[in-house]
Amino acid sequence: MSLGEVDDFVYRPPKTPWLSIVHEDDDILVLDKPSGLLSVPGRRPEHKDSAFLRVQANHPAARIVHRLDMDTSGLLIVGLHPDAERHLHRQFRERTVQKTYRARVWGHPADDEGLIDLPLQRLKVRPPRSIVSHEHGKASRTRWRVDDRAADGTSLVTLYPETGRSHQLRVHLLELGHPILGDRFYATGAALAASDRLCLHAAEISIAHPADGTPRTFSAPLPF
Repeated sequence: MSLGEVDDFVYRPPKTPWLSIVHEDDDILVLDKPSGLLSVPGRRPEHKDSAFLRVQANHPAARIVHRLDMDTSGLLIVGLHPDAERHLHRQFRERTVQKTYRARVWGHPADDEGLIDLPLQRLKVRPPRSIVSHEHGKASRTRWRVDDRAADGTSLVTLYPETGRSHQLRVHLLELGHPILGDRFYATGAALAASDRLCLHAAEISIAHPADGTPRTFSAPLPF
C-alpha cells in the first residue's frame, strides 16, 4: 500500500512479538501478522520493516506469495524455497486457496448472509483506495455471514472472498452500508472512532501443501 496517502501518517510497526509463527516446516512458514505491520517493504527507507524482511533474517531464501493490507491482521504464508513458492503461487493464481476473514462492522445487517457482487476499480489518484465501477471495474465477489449482532450497534461477520481485489472486503462492506470499524480509508464518524485499528482479520486459510499436495488448513484467533 502507499503509506504517504494518509495525512500525517507515521509508520510505527508493532515490535512485540517480532514474529508470531503459526506453523513452520521445511517448505512453508505461516505467520499471524499483526495489524500495523507491512507484508513487504514500502518504497521509503522508513517503511522497510515488514513481515517479509523479518522472515528473511532467518530464512534468506524465503519468498512472499501473497499479501495482507498493512492494517489487516492475520494469516500470511511464505514459501521457504523456490519450489514451494512456485507451488503456492500457482494455487493463488488458480484460486484454489480458500480464505476466511472476520470483521467487526458498524450497524446490523438486515440479512443473515449474502453475496456482494460489485466490480472494483483501484483509484490512480488516491491509492490504495478502490471504488465500485460498473464501467471500468474488475469482477469482485464476496460472500458474507453475520455471526452476531452486538448491543453496541456493531456486528461480527465472516467473509469468504471469491476474488482478491485491492481493498475488496473493505469497499464491499462499505457498499453494503456497514463499514469496518477503524477503517481509516473508508469509515467515518462513529464507525471510524469505534476502534484504534482496522477490525479485519485473516482468520483461516486452506492450501495444498507444496511438499505432497496434502490439504492443510491454518487458523489464527480473532484479536479484537
